[in-house]
Amino acid sequence: MGIAADVAIIVVAALLGGLVAQRLHLPLILGYILAGVLVGPYTGGVTVTEVHDIELLAEIGVALLLFALGIEFSFKELRPVRHVALIGTPLQMFLTIGLGVGIGQLLGWDWVSSLWFGALISLSSTMVILKTLMSRGLLGTLSSRVMIGMLIVQDLAVVPLMIILPQLSNLESGLPVLGLAALRAAVFLGAMFFIGTRLIPRLMVAIARWNSRELFLLAVTAIGLGVGYATYLFGLSFAFGAFVAGVVLSESEHSHQALSDIIPLRDLFGLLFFVSAGMLLDPAFLLANLGVVLVVVLLVAGGKSVIFGLLTRAFGYGNITPLAVGLGLLQVGEFSFVLARAGLATDSISQELYALVLTVALITMVLTPFISQAAGPLYGLRKRWFRHEPLQTINVPEEGLHNHVVIAGAGRVGRNVARTLQRLGSSFVVVEIDQQRIERCKKEGMPTIYGDASHPLVLEAAGIGQARLLLITIPSITVAHSIVRHVQQINQGLHIVARSEGLEQMEMLHQMGVYEVVQPELEAGLEITRQALLHLNVPPTDIQRFVDAVRRELYGPLYEAHGDYALVAQLPQAQRLMEMNWVTIPATSPLASRTIQEMQIRRRTGASIVAVLRDGALLPNPEASYRLDADDVVAVLGDGQQLAAFEELAAGP
Repeated sequence: MGIAADVAIIVVAALLGGLVAQRLHLPLILGYILAGVLVGPYTGGVTVTEVHDIELLAEIGVALLLFALGIEFSFKELRPVRHVALIGTPLQMFLTIGLGVGIGQLLGWDWVSSLWFGALISLSSTMVILKTLMSRGLLGTLSSRVMIGMLIVQDLAVVPLMIILPQLSNLESGLPVLGLAALRAAVFLGAMFFIGTRLIPRLMVAIARWNSRELFLLAVTAIGLGVGYATYLFGLSFAFGAFVAGVVLSESEHSHQALSDIIPLRDLFGLLFFVSAGMLLDPAFLLANLGVVLVVVLLVAGGKSVIFGLLTRAFGYGNITPLAVGLGLLQVGEFSFVLARAGLATDSISQELYALVLTVALITMVLTPFISQAAGPLYGLRKRWFRHEPLQTINVPEEGLHNHVVIAGAGRVGRNVARTLQRLGSSFVVVEIDQQRIERCKKEGMPTIYGDASHPLVLEAAGIGQARLLLITIPSITVAHSIVRHVQQINQGLHIVARSEGLEQMEMLHQMGVYEVVQPELEAGLEITRQALLHLNVPPTDIQRFVDAVRRELYGPLYEAHGDYALVAQLPQAQRLMEMNWVTIPATSPLASRTIQEMQIRRRTGASIVAVLRDGALLPNPEASYRLDADDVVAVLGDGQQLAAFEELAAGP
């Protein structure tokens, strides 16, 4: 069956590897790479035969990843990191190339091989970083935007590297080739943004009008891969063209639908990339050169971490960002495979150097998800052992914070609570570590502290010792657990309202002493249920009894610990049950020229007249002796059945 059989083997192996990784709570990419090692040509058993063809298919995965990244790409979001991306990334690559040359000289290589090695390790993995950030829910943070900005510039640098590296032995003849490539890139970008911004959005609108999901998906895929192929024919990178196509498509009003449709294809071909990367690993080479490989991995990972961290700090980023960037971008990237193949094809590097680069790249890719998670604990240790930098505060009163509310987390829930407190004039402060959310709070004039609420120093800066209430809107139970533990050490009697994602988390928070816990999913489910039962004509009183029973069962500890909580929970439901209608009294109505007492309105209908509008004058709370006239507009209060009874009485026979 040829390549069809190979694809089937890869997909099944990736499924098994992914299941193992999921079972062990590891990133799926590790399972994919392990699957690639097992079905690769260097191990026994079931083996993929057409390795080169699979590698070509894997390049589609890289292109689709960058295409999807281009759709999500926003110049506004990258604007805060433009300096470190456009200036810092070339500096990082230059310094990393110097690191590679030093490692090569240490190992006794010639200067050309050392320079090639430096260039190969200067690139980091867009694929691994995006997958790691997605799995940890960190996309959108300041650290992630710095990393993505630098990765994009690295990916753009692949084009000149592929041209100039093979010319190292004769730089004079290579410079005109590099200049021609730069001219091609400028012409392509100009034509793409001029034609694409006018043609592609119109094409998407026309296709969307046909309401064909299959044709829409085909159009999106054709745009991404078609533009990438055109870029390749133009002498530039296939993946670079796909990224530019995504950026152009992001300006279309159908960009969100395009992204949701392309994600399954991106993930499937991305799977092929990681499996094909694992297939390149030769366990025999690793065992024969284990000492050298481990030393090189240590030097590359450690050196790149230091370079990225120091550069990020030099460009003004503080707190956890330098650590997160340094530990996140320590790996060798997937485009290094492409450059290494080009070097091998032109006899610029040896087969041994090629195998070493692939092995180091794969090992650093595997280590990245684990090492990147150490940024938070290392940042906490640094703040304990060393003098910490001052926290960034925005709109915090000069006189300080007293008797205020501390809101941990400025997501949708946290900002909605903050807006309410802001309208009521209540004193509060928001604690948030996501720079994008910090900027939103700043625009809305909210008192905000940049920092991790799970650290005692940040809590002290938020005045937790003088606060009257703490609201934890962060969904992570680990973060909430840490916040509660530190708060109880600083201000043990402080009332805490926490957010919970499930019953187990709710019980855990209760056991820690947090008795006010809210489950957003439960509340949303109860409201949807209430709306459904109303449309099914279930009596409102029965609906209310059901909702109260469910809420009391799940929030039982709250009702027992805080007597007012039951009242607060029931008031909104009671408000929904009570309605007020305005009813006009016709001339033929039995209510005309009669008093409220004479007609015994409350006894006969259950409703109450709370206001009367006559000749433009409003009379609130009319007495029982008040006489109604024709054309009076009365405000009647009651539930649905009571209001219907009053309208029937007012209409007359």
